Order: sequence, then C-alpha cells, then structure tokens
Amino acid sequence: DTSLAEVNSFSPSMPISPSSMINQYKFEDEPELRDLFITVDDPESHITAIETFITYRVVTKTSRGEFDSSEYEVRRRYQDFLWLKSKLEEAHPTLIIPPLPEKFIMKGMVERFSDEFIETRRKALHKFLNRIADHPTLTFNEDFKIFLTAQAWELSSHKKQGPSLLSRMGQTVRAVASSVRGGVKNRPEMFTEMNDYMETFSQKINVLDKIAHRIYKEEKEYFNEMKEYGPIHTLWSASEEDVADSLKGVASCIDKCCKATEKRMAGLSENLLPILHEYVLYSEILMGVLKRRDQIQGELDSKVDALANKKTEKDLFSEEIGKLEDKVECANNALKADWDRWKQNMQCDMRSTFINVAENNLRYYEE
Repeated sequence: DTSLAEVNSFSPSMPISPSSMINQYKFEDEPELRDLFITVDDPESHITAIETFITYRVVTKTSRGEFDSSEYEVRRRYQDFLWLKSKLEEAHPTLIIPPLPEKFIMKGMVERFSDEFIETRRKALHKFLNRIADHPTLTFNEDFKIFLTAQAWELSSHKKQGPSLLSRMGQTVRAVASSVRGGVKNRPEMFTEMNDYMETFSQKINVLDKIAHRIYKEEKEYFNEMKEYGPIHTLWSASEEDVADSLKGVASCIDKCCKATEKRMAGLSENLLPILHEYVLYSEILMGVLKRRDQIQGELDSKVDALANKKTEKDLFSEEIGKLEDKVECANNALKADWDRWKQNMQCDMRSTFINVAENNLRYYEE
C-alpha cells in the first residue's frame, strides 16, 4: 500500500540473502558503547491470603557515575512496571514510552500463571526495560533509576510520595477530554501528517495482528490432526502385511511433517506474534502522545484568544503565553526527535521479523 511506502521500501541494490538483508539495517543512532545492561529473569510465584502474583528478578549492570554500585539485583512484580510506565508518561508526556504487555490476556489464548504466559510476559518486560535503557532521554529518568536499584520497601515508600492513582487517572481523563473537544487550530502540518500516518498504521497493524493469530490457530489445528493421523497408519500397518512397509513409510513421513510444523509454530509464537502485538500497543501509545501534544497546543491557543479579547491583565497573560509557547516548543521538539527514532526502530523490527518468518517458512517447506 502506497500510504505506507516507507515501511515497505527496499533498496534495489539490496543483497538477496535474507540474513544479509537484516545485517544491512543498523540503527544510525545506536551508541557504540552501552553503559547500562538490564535482564529480567527468574519468575517466582507468590501466594498470599489475598492474592497470587509473580515477581521477576531485575539485574542491572552499569558503569554510570550516578549509580552508587556497578550491579543491582531487585525483584519486581507487574504492578511495579505499571507504576514506572505511568511515572515516565507523567514526566515526559510527549515522548513515546514503550508499551507493557496487558494485565489481562485474551481468553482462550493461554492460561494465566501457565509457564507459557509467564515466559511471554517475562520477555515483554525485559524488552520494555531495555527499550527505556536505550532511549537517550528516558534512560536518565530518576524514577527509572529508583526502579532498578531500590529494595522493595524503598520502592514502596517512594511510590507513596507521588500522586494517588485516582488523581493520575483524573488528569489523564481530563487531558484526553480536553484534546478531543475540538480540532487544534494552529497544529503544524508535520503533526497532522503524523496523525494521518498513525491512523493508517494502526489500521494495518491491527489487521496484520489478526491475520497472524488466525494463521497460528489454523496451524495448531493442522498440527493436532497430524499428531493423531501418524499413529493410525502405524496401527494399520500391523493388519495389512502386503502394504505394511508403505504404511509405515507414510507414518514416518507424517511424524517428520509434525516436527517441522511444531518448529514453524514456535517461530510464529516467538518471533511474529509478539512483535506485531507490541506495535498494536505502540499505535495506541502514539495516538495518546499526539493527543497530549494537541492538548498543550490547545491550551496555548485558548490563552492567545483570551488575550485578544481582554484589554486588562495583558502583562499577566503575556507571561503565561510565553511559558506556554516554550512548553509547546519543547513538546514539539521531543516528539519530532522521538518520532524519527521510533519509525527507524519500527521499520528495522518489521523487516527483520518478516524476513525471519520467510526464512522459517523456507526451512519448513524444505523439511
């Protein structure tokens, strides 16, 4: 589709090998020397009288001067990750904060607290923290540092100092309501184009996500049928001496196809489905960021209108307008820089993901 030409554009001189195609795409702004390494592992179940929950070990290794030690190990539960995300959104309303996996999963996909669900969530939480660590601004956020280093009681004490959840929710609802009331009059063309791009991207990534889930579901049904089909031929061969060898051969062939299909399904569930779903969540986050930018612009526009209609208090209004103009400029610059970075990462992720799926399919059909 030409509306997403940039996502699909390939260089005519691109090498033919899929692996070398991936290698060709490197982040231009990737730092040569990383100084913050984070791993999320070792999930543990905790059962109390009130609730059952999982904690994950978060290990941080760093050479940064602002950290008191070079290595930290803490345990965090999902609610702590949610707290960090809300603090980052609060501190940087027009930066693109990476998505977290949803608290509740789709019914029928996997059971909550199953090994598969816990491992999928662990990988998503690991990616969430590393995306923040690689971000040029978010990586230096004070709440992020506290999240990585504070013991459980220290983090709990720090959380109580911030605004209450209801207060934060109220601010979010007001912000969204204010931005939806009417179009922004003086929105720069660049942000209108971003908005249009994200509407198209959101629609297409949701379609891709649904198709990928459907393919996986059909593949699973096919695999389950094949698992039953192989042993039937083996049993049949025992009662048909004349064609016993042929029937055993078919049973062996079905068994090999079964193993190949299982590997293909693992490739889809590990590489394709999580990436597509992450960008479904990213599309929602970006629409929210654009709305927050519009809200700041709308606040400035309303003050400018008020100044034009009032003859008194001009000095007070002028000062407020000056502050708001600075705020809008900061918001615009933050979003512009983050937009380019996000788009580059997204294109790289999409290319490597689809090339990976293509290579898996080639191996599957060869087998």
